[in-house]
Amino acid sequence: MSAVAFGRTVRLATERASSRSDFRIGLEAIEKETGRLNFDPDVQYDGDGIRFRRGDVLFGKLRPNLRKAWLADADGDAVGDFHVYRPLPERMTSRYLSYLVLSEPFLEPVIASVSGAKMPRADWNEVRNVKVWVPSLSEQQAIADYLDRETAQIDAFIAKNEELITLLTERRAAVTAQAVTRGIDDSGELKESGLGWLGSIPEDWEAVRVKFAVRSLPGFAFASGDFVDDTGATRLLRGINVGVGSISWAETVGIENPPADVERRYMLDEGDLVLGMDRPVISGGLRVARVGPGDAGSLLVQRVLRLRGTRVRNDYLEYSLAWGGFAMYIEPDFTGVSVPHMSEQQVGNFAIALPDLSTQERIVDYLRDQHSAIDTALDAARRSIDLMRERRAALISAAVTGKIDVGVVA
Repeated sequence: MSAVAFGRTVRLATERASSRSDFRIGLEAIEKETGRLNFDPDVQYDGDGIRFRRGDVLFGKLRPNLRKAWLADADGDAVGDFHVYRPLPERMTSRYLSYLVLSEPFLEPVIASVSGAKMPRADWNEVRNVKVWVPSLSEQQAIADYLDRETAQIDAFIAKNEELITLLTERRAAVTAQAVTRGIDDSGELKESGLGWLGSIPEDWEAVRVKFAVRSLPGFAFASGDFVDDTGATRLLRGINVGVGSISWAETVGIENPPADVERRYMLDEGDLVLGMDRPVISGGLRVARVGPGDAGSLLVQRVLRLRGTRVRNDYLEYSLAWGGFAMYIEPDFTGVSVPHMSEQQVGNFAIALPDLSTQERIVDYLRDQHSAIDTALDAARRSIDLMRERRAALISAAVTGKIDVGVVA
């Protein structure tokens, strides 16, 4: 096995499609890390595209750290930020190439060479010089056969855990929906709520609009030019930080010396609810989360809404808003096509089922216990998937660098 420049084993295909193929794919059609296509035939791709042939390998040059590559099993057009690699038949087989471009020895120097801060792309002039291990064609065939078998077993294990996650997530949503619309024991008399998605609710509960049970406040419109990355500045909570049931500070900006009146009014307290108003539904849930002790003291920024209950506990309100069925109910009312969003008035008109405060407390305690058990199982399934994905990547890297004996003599 010898190490050679990648550009000596493949040709970069650059032929523009003169007419539109029936089979067109973009970057989002390729799954991260797996080499699989997750294609939605209803998605329409604009642009001319690059013509690819069966046996070519499509590599996502935009943000190559996403590890998107696919071995084409049909002819078509690659629309967007792709490199189309066509293996030189005397040096490289297609199947071996499809694994090679997902290996760390190939990806690490490619990722290190990207240019562009906001839209980092791999440059062919850099990629072509990456050193890769190229065994004989027969060895390449044997390595690809070995990886096909091994990754198929890993992928089957991952698929079973993904099915389990789906079932557990559905169970979590069902438990939540039952508790916040019918109560815990579902034994009392019911009445029609007369509001939206609620249907029938317990006789002694109320069906209310959020605006009658909550004080809301939209975030302050700071100028983006005032933002700083200084960790000593006052941290700003933006829409990008609000997920479904959680707040993430992976992307953090701050502001130095905010005005006292702004600080007083827009400072977040532990227990506040925050709701992302742009693209409010992700992964089937509403982007609403409770401010924890590590989040308190940050300032509320435009396009995020703060909610503080008056007749409703904030933790009960979070459960009422955050489950997937509620998100599906409100989604048709979003405004905007490219960036769906909602207004404070729309949020105020959300309908919730409201028991008395003591019942809210019992429901919250019950859901915490139920969610804790389900979340423990979800965490275990996710950890298993992460470990197997790491195992898959390590296996590919070891195989294409000759560290695994697949039983073929060169």
